[in-house]
Amino acid sequence: MLHLLYILAFTVIAFLTINNLIRSLITVSMDSQKRPAKSGNSYNPYGYPMTSHPELLDESGQLINEPLLVIRSLTVEDARQQLDAIYNSSPSATKEQDEEI
Repeated sequence: MLHLLYILAFTVIAFLTINNLIRSLITVSMDSQKRPAKSGNSYNPYGYPMTSHPELLDESGQLINEPLLVIRSLTVEDARQQLDAIYNSSPSATKEQDEEI
């Protein structure tokens, strides 16, 4: 009897899940078929105007048109030395060194 109850519960949950999936697919397809009212990048599906993140603006409020991240290449030894320096300067490293002595 308990097996039939598990099968019935699983079947109900499966039907609810498939129903939700189908409704979500229909909603997404209808949203994707909507045409934006304005042309360009100012289209926002939520209805309020889009604004840029403050970190992407310069002092005058214009968008920055330059790379925001510059990566400097390091050798493995340089990276190890920097990591060792960070580790040795941490408060837990001084406790461990005191315990070893």
